[in-house]
Amino acid sequence: MEKVWPVQDAKARLSELLRAAENEPQQISFRGEPRFEVRLLPKSTRKGAKGLPRWWLSAPTVPKFKLPPRKREKPRKVF
Repeated sequence: MEKVWPVQDAKARLSELLRAAENEPQQISFRGEPRFEVRLLPKSTRKGAKGLPRWWLSAPTVPKFKLPPRKREKPRKVF
């Protein structure tokens, strides 16, 4: 049975909502009517720790980008 959570309860008890969504979809009501649904993604669409490095390597590179020269400043006094 899907449970309908009011937005304020869903915000206050997010961890509980997510744990319940592992077993069955959970609905969130906005202004009294169910508007959103939280459910567990299938394993085939979930990305693990390898997702970010893969994304990082596939990001476009800018070969002609050059940082402007740094100004040489006197070190400041630290007390």
